[in-house]
Amino acid sequence: MTTDSFDYCVMGNPVQHSRSPWIHARFAELTGQQLVYGRQLVPLDAFVPTVQAFIADGGQGCNVTVPFKFEAFHLATTLSERARMAQAANTLHVRPGGIHADNTDGAGLVQDIQQHAGVSIAGRDLLLIGAGGAAAGVLAPLIEAGARRIAVANRTVDKAQALVARHAALATGHGCQLDACGLDAVTGQFGIVVNATASSLAGAQVPVPATVLAPGALAVDMMYGPAAAGFLAWARAHGATARDGLGMLVEQAAESFALWRGVRPPSATVLAELRALVDG
Repeated sequence: MTTDSFDYCVMGNPVQHSRSPWIHARFAELTGQQLVYGRQLVPLDAFVPTVQAFIADGGQGCNVTVPFKFEAFHLATTLSERARMAQAANTLHVRPGGIHADNTDGAGLVQDIQQHAGVSIAGRDLLLIGAGGAAAGVLAPLIEAGARRIAVANRTVDKAQALVARHAALATGHGCQLDACGLDAVTGQFGIVVNATASSLAGAQVPVPATVLAPGALAVDMMYGPAAAGFLAWARAHGATARDGLGMLVEQAAESFALWRGVRPPSATVLAELRALVDG
């Protein structure tokens, strides 16, 4: 197994579309850090040997994207609490004695909603659509941000129930009502709706009715670009404020960068630059 010589990289399959190298290069420029960040296409059956080869070649850390977040979690020797709750990891950090795993997705989403979209999560009712790895990575931070109620809706109800059960104690401790239901059984209206499924990417209809949107709701798709187009169009057509996952992408990357380098990058500046690049 061979890898390119990077200090850091994003690993996934596919990975060529990833904006992470550009984001981290800008973080490094703006913070005066010297690093080389690249992409690593990982064969579907070779995640562990690819990480091992990367480390042997001097790699210090990597971001992990689909479909390897669960494998990254199991590979690690130490875990952050948010990775443990998610049972998935998107960030690996090589440390003396082993590999530390974190999950920065939820922190990135919360930061984008509250700082960039200007919407407080505290006291809000929130609908999380999906119960896979993307949803698992963000549920704990959404609870900790003070949501009054979070409903997790998924096609397979058992999967939503398992995710809710794993977070039940955390929700109780934060005074958050946490529910699980099927996509066709969502009740009530929500001030924030987060799509953690790939429905738009697959060209499918939005999997919940527009009645879930409270007046003035914020509707966030965790994807960006063409993959988010269907959900965003649906949200706007029903009077919601639509937001894609570009801000989450930058903010989760900022969390990773801070973990690796001990410096918090100017994420708002980089997000504005990336938005102009993508939209332009």
